[in-house]
Amino acid sequence: MDFARKFTSAVAAGALLVGVAMSSNAQSIPESDEPVRLAMNEWTGQHVSTTVAGEVLKRMGYNVEYVTAGYYPQGAAIADGDIDATLEIWTSNIGDGWDAMFDEGRLEVIGTAGLQPQEAWYVPAYVVEMCPGLPSWEALNDCTDLFATADTLPSGRFLDYPAEWGDSNAHRIEALDLDYVSIPSGGEGAIIAEIRSAVERQAPLLTMFWEPHWLHAQIDMQRVYLPEYFDGCETDASLGSNPDAIWDCDWAGAEIIKVANPALKESHPAAWSLIDAYSITNAEQAVMMAEIDDKGRDLVEVVNEWLDNNPDQVQSWVDQASM
Repeated sequence: MDFARKFTSAVAAGALLVGVAMSSNAQSIPESDEPVRLAMNEWTGQHVSTTVAGEVLKRMGYNVEYVTAGYYPQGAAIADGDIDATLEIWTSNIGDGWDAMFDEGRLEVIGTAGLQPQEAWYVPAYVVEMCPGLPSWEALNDCTDLFATADTLPSGRFLDYPAEWGDSNAHRIEALDLDYVSIPSGGEGAIIAEIRSAVERQAPLLTMFWEPHWLHAQIDMQRVYLPEYFDGCETDASLGSNPDAIWDCDWAGAEIIKVANPALKESHPAAWSLIDAYSITNAEQAVMMAEIDDKGRDLVEVVNEWLDNNPDQVQSWVDQASM
């Protein structure tokens, strides 16, 4: 299933149903003392997205519970009714088992989160001047000596996602005939540590990274543009610039969506509508993430401070939920 395309029709249908539900329930908020249970996943950005919605729901009078849940296992917990909603699902990285739960009507898309996701190859911005031709990927083979390290000589080094996050970049390197070696990282923290170290030394670094992320609020990272993604490039070698290889393309685009158990729409229709209405931008999320991860501040404190500083935005969400 191409979930990234399928979810669009689900959003439209969901919005219509929410409008019908709210017309008959707008006078009773909160509609129930039963808690709205929101999934908390493994990364700070998701914590921010979830807490923004959760703290606004609390201001509307709802009882909110934050429930720790793994990114892939949470789908079954929501479908079974143990969790009501999860608020930052990347359509480029969704478990196969979720498809059946959507098809069965046990999960439903509420809407998009407002975030603009991007998974891509990056260099610190100053590296563009070190390697003429960047940010085009075609410049990389002229700069292998710049990116080479003791463990990759004479090839360049590409700092990759952890191995358990997949190996598609190794295939991209091969398909694009790049003289680089994919070196898996130890995880998000390890990548961040290498980026910070490189920037401090003004050293070259080519790495996999993503947005939204708080690091972009502190360090200027330049995306390296690979051949544009197209349907089938990861499965059909006959397509694309290299007729003998798959993955001769960039990472696919994605949407970040909010997903819930459909029962929430019936039990807490205004809460459903609030989750549908709220959204935050990459920049807004990144600022809050930096306060939490880099300055060590409390998540709920940071989010409520941001809500207090943006009363018109918050009120617009509440107004839409209360119609």
